[in-house]
Amino acid sequence: MTGKVTSFAAIEDEFSTYIGDIVYATMTTVDAKGRPRARVLIPVWEVVDGRPLGWLATYRTPVKAAHLARNPHATFSYWTHRQNAVAVDTVAEWVDDVEVTRRVWRLYEQGSPPGAGYDLGNFWSGVDDPGLHVLRLTPWRVQVIRGRDLRGRIWQAEGTA
Repeated sequence: MTGKVTSFAAIEDEFSTYIGDIVYATMTTVDAKGRPRARVLIPVWEVVDGRPLGWLATYRTPVKAAHLARNPHATFSYWTHRQNAVAVDTVAEWVDDVEVTRRVWRLYEQGSPPGAGYDLGNFWSGVDDPGLHVLRLTPWRVQVIRGRDLRGRIWQAEGTA
């Protein structure tokens, strides 16, 4: 059974717990012909003004850049064998600001939520590395599913229904 919640706070604990446990998300975008493309990545998440906000440290590959230029919507799906799942529908936007990149680097270091993240230094030399790019992920819909009874709850940003 799936129900809707009006406040992200109603699902925030499950959201954070599941993402911190699962860590890896499948990011799906679509090409110019509407065909989906998936890749596995590790975004980090925080809550700002009562709403979720995601960040993705990534390479700006030609495919990812082209897909997001045509259609900035991206979905991030998390799943574990215990059937706990999270689906986050977002609008993705490239951010070219060294202060934002520093903040995102710290979120990856500390784990946001706890358990999610990794040492970005394994792939990039630092915040000034020209290969490091950041996507801001603004969720407009989040669904959490509890595996033991498949109870789902959906939060949707105001004005997106």
